[in-house]
Formats: sequence, C-alpha cells, structure tokens
Amino acid sequence: MPSGRYSFHDTHDDTPLGEERFSCAAGPSGWRYTAQTFTADGTLDGSVDLTLDSRSRPIRLELRRHGWQVRGGALSGLTWVRTHLQDTDLTFTREGNEKAHAFTGRSPAFLVATARMLALAEGSSARVRVVSFTEPLLAPRTLDQGWALEGIETHPTDSGPLTVRRFRVADLETGEEGMVHLAGDVVLAAPGVELEELETPPGPWI
Repeated sequence: MPSGRYSFHDTHDDTPLGEERFSCAAGPSGWRYTAQTFTADGTLDGSVDLTLDSRSRPIRLELRRHGWQVRGGALSGLTWVRTHLQDTDLTFTREGNEKAHAFTGRSPAFLVATARMLALAEGSSARVRVVSFTEPLLAPRTLDQGWALEGIETHPTDSGPLTVRRFRVADLETGEEGMVHLAGDVVLAAPGVELEELETPPGPWI
C-alpha cells in the first residue's frame, strides 16, 4: 500500500500551494486512493476519496475542500452532486451530468486514474473528455484532454527495477500542456506537483 506526500506549487511562479498526504492500493473492485489536503501553512483543508473499478472507471468520488463537497461516480457518463457542508436547506446544492470519461482536479489521483483508463501503448495517443473540479471551490468544468505515452523507462533501485511512464498531457482548449511521470500507481512529477515522500514502493501499473 503506497503512502506518502505530494507538494503543490504554482506553475508560473513556484508559489507553494499546499500538500496532499495519501495512501492508495488495489482493492476488490479495482483501486482506491484516499488523502488529506493541507494549505501551505499546514492547516487541514480537505480530503480526497476515489475508487476505480476493474476497468479504471470512477465508481465513487468524494472531494472536500474549503467547506465544499463533491460526490460523484460513473452513471450515464459522469454524475455528481456539489454542495456546501453548511448548506442545510440545499440552496447551493447542484447536480451535474456530462457525457465524459473521467474526473480530474488538482489531486495526482486523477492522473493515475486517467492514465490507467486509457491504457495507452508506448507511442500512442488519445483524446478524452473529463470533468475538472477547480480549486478552491470545486466548481465543475468540462474539457477535452490529449494524452500521449511518449516513453517507458526502467531504472534500477534498491528495491528492484522501477518502470516509469512518461506522458504528455494537453488541455485541448487552451493548448497548455505538460509532462506527467508515473511509476505504477504513484505520480513522480507533474505540472505543479512533486512527490516529496514515499514510504513504500509504488503498486503495480495494472
């Protein structure tokens, strides 16, 4: 069961944005990732709970951030409910549905989930429609991404060979793109994300 800590920073000026302390593992239905998120000063401000099925589809998602909560899953595309935890009369509660394939957001869990779902061969690429929950209010935005698996490399380590997959990921609306490096079910680096600690080796790729 890999567990560790990711740090987040602004991709333009490297301003620290906080961190995420996570655990993930294969389970009876596929794969599960849980985490707590913290502000740059160390204050707990949210959580992530994502479960994938055996085909890497999001069967359960729960996000919390700054009092906002999103619960969703794969149903007629993707379906979710967004609300505020203090919204007792449901004034700010909204349901959403999109003919999309995957959720995304700041958490590295979403990069692992999308990469697994696409199951690209080296040198191949794909276009995928995703629903992104933006920071810090978890507002939904639907967009198309382009994913390309540009290379697979194996590196020797003290615990055995480490296979790293190198993806180029692009927002097809804005043209903004970046490199994502995955080892098994752990993100080693991505735009705005760094793996700071890893207590146990990554889990298997599939």
